[in-house]
Amino acid sequence: MQSLTRGKLAKIAGVNSETLRYYEQRGLLPDPPRGESGYRLYPQESVDRLRFIKGAQELGFTLDEVKELLLLRVNEDADKGDVRLRAQRKVAQIEQKIQALQCMRDALAQLIHECSGEGPTSDCPILEAMENHTFYPTTP
Repeated sequence: MQSLTRGKLAKIAGVNSETLRYYEQRGLLPDPPRGESGYRLYPQESVDRLRFIKGAQELGFTLDEVKELLLLRVNEDADKGDVRLRAQRKVAQIEQKIQALQCMRDALAQLIHECSGEGPTSDCPILEAMENHTFYPTTP
């Protein structure tokens, strides 16, 4: 099986070389052995591992959470319920973020409604609300 240099691995996995270095520092990617030339030589499995990391990130998992998921993959005592629980927690976090974003949207929409868009900024309800932290969601 052919080993990959850092640049080749980065290209295949669609990340940059600094990302690989960062993942190694975070413990997401094992430190690869070095060849005779001193270059790091990554095993082919590193491609799959990087794809896993990227896929988990696309689903909203943080790098710390990705590290936990990677550990679950190799833990013989872990089961699907452990993974499912983490996915359920992530859904709950995403729901909270959606709710917070909807409140922001509603507050901004209300402020836009209150602002005529004409006249000096010294009398702008949007800027005034930002300064005074007087945001409020609209009532349905």
